[in-house]
Amino acid sequence: MTYTVPSETRIGHVHLKVADLDRALAFYNGILGFEVMQRYGDQAVFLSAGGYHHHIALNTWESKGGKPPAPGTTGLYHTAILYPDRATLGGVLKRLMEAKYPLTGASDHGVSEALYLNDPDGNGVELYRDRAEADWPRDASGELSMVTRALDLRALLAEAA
Repeated sequence: MTYTVPSETRIGHVHLKVADLDRALAFYNGILGFEVMQRYGDQAVFLSAGGYHHHIALNTWESKGGKPPAPGTTGLYHTAILYPDRATLGGVLKRLMEAKYPLTGASDHGVSEALYLNDPDGNGVELYRDRAEADWPRDASGELSMVTRALDLRALLAEAA
């Protein structure tokens, strides 16, 4: 018998090594809007959505002035940040566009809608919202059938909060 993780299990936070703390803060706090909960000088900062102790931690302990990993190496593919609804995702898209921050992609996966970009240190970031489970695409046998289609950014912007 194989072990299955309990359905109540959640991934609590991500802790990223960054080259420049202020540059990373300009992205995660300044553009995405995460709140600074605690800062340790110029070495680390803990960020939150809604006052939690931290959802994202940034540090320069082993990476100050460092370079992103070279293509073709292992590591984090992306951090996924789940927004509560389509209007909120549209709002973050609007902020990214106002900041002229580039996207690397935008997809409708049937189960979710997602924006893809890289943070200033080259870490992949997915900003997304889930559809209700009743709306997820399924095949004839009822199995989940995710897709990757182009996301209509104009329609998403029209719903911006």
